[in-house]
Amino acid sequence: MKSPVELDEFDRKILRALQDSADYSMAELGEKVGLSHTPCWRRIKRLEAEGVIQGRVTLLSPAKLNLGVSVHAYVTIKSHDEASLNAFESAVHNIDEIVECYSTTGERDYMLRIVVDSVDQYEKLLKGTIVHLPNVASVNSTFALKQVKYTTQLPL
Repeated sequence: MKSPVELDEFDRKILRALQDSADYSMAELGEKVGLSHTPCWRRIKRLEAEGVIQGRVTLLSPAKLNLGVSVHAYVTIKSHDEASLNAFESAVHNIDEIVECYSTTGERDYMLRIVVDSVDQYEKLLKGTIVHLPNVASVNSTFALKQVKYTTQLPL
């Protein structure tokens, strides 16, 4: 694992501002953080090159897109050898409805966050795809009733 990147207060201000909105012009961002255009631009380029800024995206409303069902699926796998783990992890990347996947400790091996439009769609995905992923022994699913907190912003 790479060591953390050294950040000064200007870097942190830039990152906080970009987490609020990636739509700032360079002049607006510079004014917001107290830097002129060029130094602000250089810092952003450095943060991108160092991998701190991984990309810029537009956040969408799942409910407005009829994707209001959020499922957490806890997966136990049959074998824990490297090839089996890699096969499962590779297969997960090919399923659009799986928006997050974490390798976990404890009784379950993976936690998947899945976004679908209905319980019926999840059932079809579960029966037709998820249980057939490489090395799956069992899947335990929970449905989110309500989203209490959601943020993409890291605490800087």
